[in-house]
Amino acid sequence: MGDRPATDSAAMIAEARKAFFVMFGFLAVVWLVQLGNFADDYAPAREYGVVSGDLDTLPHILTAPFLHWSWAHIESNSGPLFIFGFLAAYRGVLRFLGLSLLVAVTSGLAVWFFEGGNVETVGASGLIFGYFGYVVVRGLFDRHLIDTLIGVVMAASFAYMLTVTVPGTPGVSWLAHLGGLIGGLVGAWLFRDRRGKRPAAQPPAPRDTTGTTGTTKTISTTKTSSTTQNTGADHPRADLHKELGDLGLL
Repeated sequence: MGDRPATDSAAMIAEARKAFFVMFGFLAVVWLVQLGNFADDYAPAREYGVVSGDLDTLPHILTAPFLHWSWAHIESNSGPLFIFGFLAAYRGVLRFLGLSLLVAVTSGLAVWFFEGGNVETVGASGLIFGYFGYVVVRGLFDRHLIDTLIGVVMAASFAYMLTVTVPGTPGVSWLAHLGGLIGGLVGAWLFRDRRGKRPAAQPPAPRDTTGTTGTTKTISTTKTSSTTQNTGADHPRADLHKELGDLGLL
């Protein structure tokens, strides 16, 4: 039992390392695409964007997140994309890839069904909002206290982002944002941790003190009771202690 926290911590660090390189690689691809997009006078963005109601552009819901309309567009998306993408991926890269596909589809379909006007919609902001929604509620579905705390901090720090999930900002596809956010919330439930909690370690039974003085027996019982009270399965801090232990912080 003593090796389990170290093993869990090592696995989490390995996943976090993979998540970092996955997001770094994804951003590198997005910027390389932008170089080609810029060199071709943004023809790829016009050709592979999503246009509402146009059947020919329906498959473009998978290409639109890689394209941007300007350098300012891609710069504004890159930081949040990396931050929220990493936080969404560090618990499991394979789960993250499934989430990314789901969010791209929900964001793209929201644009394809409901966007007004014959305009092409591109950009990674739908993914950003999907990852944001996923990170905010994932801890509640997985019952991970550390992830719940991260979600609370992200929600408090970036709540202003929700202002562009409703109509009112010129030149911004609020439908892509809202569709991505819905996809992230749904993904948190679909990709939740179904393994359940490991049973908490039971405290050792009091040793038989037959033959010793009554005072010694009373002290032994008192120590056992204190241990149960502080770290037992029913204590509200028990799960937090375990999470911190898995991260190597205890």
